[in-house]
Amino acid sequence: MQIPVQEFDYVIVGGGSAGAVLAARLTENPVIRVCLVEAGSSDRNPFIHIPFGLSLLSRFDSIGWGYNTEPQAELNHRELFWPRGKTLGGSSSINAMCYIRGQAEDYDRWAQEGADGWHFDAVLPYFKRAENYCRGADDFHGEGGPLDVSDLRHTASISNAFVAAAEDVGLAVIDDFNRRQREGLGLYQVTQRNGQRCSTAKAYLSEAKKRGNLTIITRALAERILIKKSAASDSPKRATGVQVRAKGKAMRLMASREVIISAGAINSPHLLMLSGIGPAEALQDKGIYVQQDLPGVGQNLQDHLDAIVQYRTKLPVGYPIAARALPHYIKAAFRYLFKRDHIFSSNVAEAGGFVRSSLAAEYPDIQLHFLPAILQDHGRRFVHGFGYGVHVCCLYPQSRGEIRLQSNHPADHPAIEPNYLQHERDMAVLIDAVRFAQRILDSKTMAQFGGHLSIDGHNLDSDDAIAEFIRDKAETIYHPVGTCKIGADDDPMAVVDNQLRVRNIDGLRVVDASVMPSLVGGNTNAPTVMIAERAAQWIREAQS
Repeated sequence: MQIPVQEFDYVIVGGGSAGAVLAARLTENPVIRVCLVEAGSSDRNPFIHIPFGLSLLSRFDSIGWGYNTEPQAELNHRELFWPRGKTLGGSSSINAMCYIRGQAEDYDRWAQEGADGWHFDAVLPYFKRAENYCRGADDFHGEGGPLDVSDLRHTASISNAFVAAAEDVGLAVIDDFNRRQREGLGLYQVTQRNGQRCSTAKAYLSEAKKRGNLTIITRALAERILIKKSAASDSPKRATGVQVRAKGKAMRLMASREVIISAGAINSPHLLMLSGIGPAEALQDKGIYVQQDLPGVGQNLQDHLDAIVQYRTKLPVGYPIAARALPHYIKAAFRYLFKRDHIFSSNVAEAGGFVRSSLAAEYPDIQLHFLPAILQDHGRRFVHGFGYGVHVCCLYPQSRGEIRLQSNHPADHPAIEPNYLQHERDMAVLIDAVRFAQRILDSKTMAQFGGHLSIDGHNLDSDDAIAEFIRDKAETIYHPVGTCKIGADDDPMAVVDNQLRVRNIDGLRVVDASVMPSLVGGNTNAPTVMIAERAAQWIREAQS
């Protein structure tokens, strides 16, 4: 049976945090034809757009990949749920909207690790280019970009108290975590527009999809990259397109200029390996013809492991599931309907901050997210009653994992092996983080809420008890990176060069969080958008 073929200048696989940016930027040139391929559907679910709806999004199987890790040896052999967005906007359509870039020195470290030209001064202009900052442009922020970065329209009184508790524990109050000084507590700024989520689908695709030179194909699973021998290049092989499957039928999307993989830290290495690009022995073991031996594909996996120090109270605070709170939610629903503010404009994770462990050197190595609610199992399980808690994570884990093939069938999920807590330093930092969270929650300012520690089966009265709590309860906070890392020419584990071109394959780039050599000190969505903005400029420059 003949497979249908469509032809474009660029084919982008993945309509998420990076892919949507690329599709919009490349189609600004009206003569360039772009096809954006997304495995999920369009972002029509109303809970995507209502910020408070994020508390329910993990319950919708249709907008997530349904990933779970391999059993984790250092986490009591638990398999962890890894939510990843499967819809236009990708994980920017299901995340908590916190706009955090990380520490400036994180990018200087990338350059030292072999990502030449990715130091902070080089990437800052692309953060600014993407941004429409609510307080106006300055040395650190941009105005007029597609991505709205806003102050929250509503915060719970207990979130404000958490920030005020900074004085009790010797911390500063920070009103913008995206400047040089960010050690302290504060309210997060969020990717919202007029009280609604501003995902990359809304920020970049809402206008771009009206252009006649952009084709968006949803519910289409990329099966493999099409590669042929190249006669007119130093590289012996070239990517020419992508084979996808939609509605049970295969089609080929040909790219005369480039194929760009923006499928994320799990799916990008998975697709490369399915296409014969990756560790040769592992590919041969699954019966895949080796197009290019690149041992770094799928390696170097990093993620932020997170634990929640949770308190219960009898006072009616925060955002509970309780009959007493029902009138407040009804009132909030009407407010949101007409004014786009009040409770339903909240991202729930309203406050947080950055602090140092006893092992930290020059800058914070712990991030805090304060939730004025009780959360269990990523929100997949309702918990009744009043309470609040602090998420804590180790920002710079030393543990490294991998993404592996389970089979050569594109529909089979890859094996996700984060190797959490493989390095003992990670546990030491998390123990300090838990103790810091307790200090804040037991502070004079927070004492007014009458809360008490409430973690089933655990107390936190010793390092050993905290370590066991972490092994039993810790989960991802959704920041996987590193599986197609940027690296120097002499780094055998580098997958892409400093312009994100896959080594030894012409016409193929990877543009997403997988290219990060190491984790930044914070949430990863803003850096992913920056990476895509920078790649878009290089691609456009190559057109001339």
